[in-house]
Amino acid sequence: MCRQCGAIVGAGESQCGMCGASTAPQQRPAHAQMDHETMRFARAVLSRPYKFAIILLIANLFMFMLMWQSSGLSSQVLWQGFSEPVLDAYGAKVNALIQAGEWWRFVTPMFIHVNLPHLLVNMYSLWVVGPYVERLYGSARFVVFWVLTGIAGVLGSYLTVRPNMPNNFFGRFFFKVHDVPSAGASGALFGLVGVLFVFGIKFRHELPEGFKRAFGTGMLPIILINLFIGYIGRGVIDNAAHVGGLLSGAALALVVQYRRPGERKGVAVIWRVLQVAALGLVAICFFQVARHLSLPPAAQMQNVQIQIENPQFLIYANAMNQAQETLGQVLHDNELGGIDASIKAIDEAPPVDPKADGLKLRLKELLIRAKTQASRPADAATEKDKLHLVQDFNVWSKEYGEWLKTTAGLVPATNPSP
Repeated sequence: MCRQCGAIVGAGESQCGMCGASTAPQQRPAHAQMDHETMRFARAVLSRPYKFAIILLIANLFMFMLMWQSSGLSSQVLWQGFSEPVLDAYGAKVNALIQAGEWWRFVTPMFIHVNLPHLLVNMYSLWVVGPYVERLYGSARFVVFWVLTGIAGVLGSYLTVRPNMPNNFFGRFFFKVHDVPSAGASGALFGLVGVLFVFGIKFRHELPEGFKRAFGTGMLPIILINLFIGYIGRGVIDNAAHVGGLLSGAALALVVQYRRPGERKGVAVIWRVLQVAALGLVAICFFQVARHLSLPPAAQMQNVQIQIENPQFLIYANAMNQAQETLGQVLHDNELGGIDASIKAIDEAPPVDPKADGLKLRLKELLIRAKTQASRPADAATEKDKLHLVQDFNVWSKEYGEWLKTTAGLVPATNPSP
């Protein structure tokens, strides 16, 4: 039958006798075949469940709600961030506490967040990236990927707390001078990005075009943009955790096969064992958190709210935070631009209590020492003096942190590992 006019065409006829239209079968365009293959692959992969991505998202939300409750359900901490005692109590990464034997802090930070924006950004990323990895590799591998890359991110953060940080591009990007609490799921999220990046390159010869564009080199802009944001936000963003997660995820994807479309569902026993072991490790770590949970009493949490709303305290805290950031810039980059303004802000900061006044004067002395050293030519003596200054600054930071815990319950800076 003719496709144009509907007339009957005899067998072997090359064209219709009524309208002259060709009766030869039409070839589908190459792009149509390609799109068909992409859709077939997508239907086979994207129809798989992704329950553990949802479970992890709920677990992070649940932990955030517990931390908010422990903070007195204050609306301000949602944006300003949880206090250091709350972060410490729920398992944030703190090198000093890990060195004191609290090993579970290599695992728990990937389930807690500093504030609401931190949580929302990471959970949105998990919602976007997590289902792809779980559908491609299956739930067992996905859980193992999440836990291992999250641990690798925390380990990267742990290893890069160095008072004598190298004064170069990589030093400023990776290393941290202060041992402040670090938390967040972004190390594990970067691990999932690393998995998809290597997946797209490793299996590029068997992937349809649509998936080649989405994964593999298609992930490069996302990786590079996030690393650039990390460099701009260094000192606040824990870049070592991000890179640790990214590299560990890429390494896992190099050696692990994914579940191809049409492949019979089934998981090797070893992966089920590893999944149970990973979930068991998380459960044990949070059991340790519950055993050691120690939070300020309700009266002290109310004091936190009072201090937050105290204008004099806010002016004092802002001046101290600015001065610490300026001192870090002088020590790392020899940038003297803001040092005079920071000294002036400290001088004008209102009195809070005698301990606060003493801390303020000591920080001013550290700034003056840093300014003097930065203006001298670099030599061995200058480097030695700089090391002593860093050590004195670390001692001061610990005392300031203790004062904040007991007086205000606030922390001047935390590292989301985003």
